[in-house]
Amino acid sequence: MGSALDTLCGQSYGAKQYDMLGTHAQRAIFVLMLSSVPLAFVLAFTGQILTALGQNPEISYGAGTYARLLIPGLFAYGLLQCLTKFLQAQNIVHPLVVCSGVTLIFHILLCWFLVQSSGLGYRGAALATSVSYWFNVILLALYVKFSEAGRRSWQGWSRAVLKDVNLFLSLAIPSTFMTCLEYWAFEMVVLLAGFLPNPKLETSILSIRFNSIVI
Repeated sequence: MGSALDTLCGQSYGAKQYDMLGTHAQRAIFVLMLSSVPLAFVLAFTGQILTALGQNPEISYGAGTYARLLIPGLFAYGLLQCLTKFLQAQNIVHPLVVCSGVTLIFHILLCWFLVQSSGLGYRGAALATSVSYWFNVILLALYVKFSEAGRRSWQGWSRAVLKDVNLFLSLAIPSTFMTCLEYWAFEMVVLLAGFLPNPKLETSILSIRFNSIVI
């Protein structure tokens, strides 16, 4: 849904309406945080949903545990998308690269600690993902707060974010469906793999294979 900012922030920046950049970004944050609430419930009950769909109970339990630990990262990911689009619209790219690079190093070290050293395994991987998303959000938020470009276009929270929500949704919803349909096509195949004779092996192989194709 954050893709709507590509259009809205781009137009505002081109028209030199810098104050509107912050308003659009705040409106996107408001909508994405609300949209994340029902998604969080889906993640919280992923295990039960997969079991109800006839998936292997052991795999469903592991997937449910992993999904629940990703819930904090879901909200951070929404914030990250908004901040990224907000800065990209202003041709601010270098700080994004630096913050992403620092986050990558942090994520690798955190994964090593949580997955290997602590023995949490796949649960540690989910925790590392959520923490790393928040780490990246904090870095970008600090840049927006203290940089000249950030202060110029982000002038504090305003009630204006509650206006023109329909305009944002008119761009965000089609973009969301376009992205989701692509991902759902791959995920559906992985879901169907769970009905094969050896679901643990087949699901893992297909998941890795499709991720490789996407990359």
